[in-house]
Formats: sequence, C-alpha cells, structure tokens
Amino acid sequence: MNGDSEHELPESSDWESWVHQHAPRLLLYARQQARTEADAQDLVQEAMLEGWRRQREGAPPPLALVFATIRRRAIDLARSDNRRDRRETAAVELSPQCWFDSKPEQREFNQLIENAMRQLPDIYREVITLKIWGELTFAEIADLTSIPLNTAASRYRYGLMELRKLTKGVLA
Repeated sequence: MNGDSEHELPESSDWESWVHQHAPRLLLYARQQARTEADAQDLVQEAMLEGWRRQREGAPPPLALVFATIRRRAIDLARSDNRRDRRETAAVELSPQCWFDSKPEQREFNQLIENAMRQLPDIYREVITLKIWGELTFAEIADLTSIPLNTAASRYRYGLMELRKLTKGVLA
C-alpha cells in the first residue's frame, strides 16, 4: 500500500500469507458468533478487509482488531436478523396463512380457490385480489396499478374466467 487511498489492499503475497496464517482461527471464532456458516465466512471476509484498510503503510492488521471487528459485526448481524424475525412474525400473526376464514366445511373449497389464485397470471391475480379482498373500485385499481380503467375491468373479467377454468366449474 502506498498510503494514497484507504481502500487499497496490500500486495498479493502479503495478503495471501496473512490470510493463510490467520483465516482458520478467525473462521473458528466467527462460527461461534454467527448463525450460519455463510454468515461466519462473510464476517471473516469483511473483518479482514476492514482491518487491512485501516492499517497504514501496508502493515497487517493486529489480530485482536480483526477479532473485535468480527464480534462487532456479528452483533450487528444478529440484531438485524432479530428485527427481521420480529417483523416477519408480526406480519404472519396479523395476516393469517390462509386467504380465507377457515371453517371446517370450507377448507377444501378454500384450498381449491387458493391453488387456483396462485396459478393465475400476476396481472389477473392482482386485480382480482384488489377488487374482491381489497374491495377497491375499478377506478381505484386503475389508479393504483397505473393502468386504464377498462384494462382493470378486463383483467378482472378475464381473471375470473381463468379461475372458473382452474376450478373446473366449481365457481359458477
């Protein structure tokens, strides 16, 4: 490194030698900090790069600094994962997996409709969902999806026709 840029990496041989010497123990530590092998490998890579970039004049980073960076980044990753898990759990609790209220006698019918809806092209499924479950008017659907009003109505009509085919006439 010539010191002109904080984003330069050391000479290839210096870097390879340092990585070969220290990577196994860094990865072992990262595995203890991370939830997955892939996360552990990412933590090591990011910490080594950060350590080398912080050093002046091409000297290798202190090993303690790289370990500390792995620990700090693992904590950040865990916090991020925990926040995402909480958001996803809350979304599932607010929005049940089934699209319909399930009464025992309705389960088979509900499953038939759900499967048919999943098979519809996206453009039809979106309009049908907005119209039936979202209770939007065609004008509102057109505005929301940036399509003409007549296109929204046509997609709804064609989507219902497809649903009838997919449910083999169960929907009259």
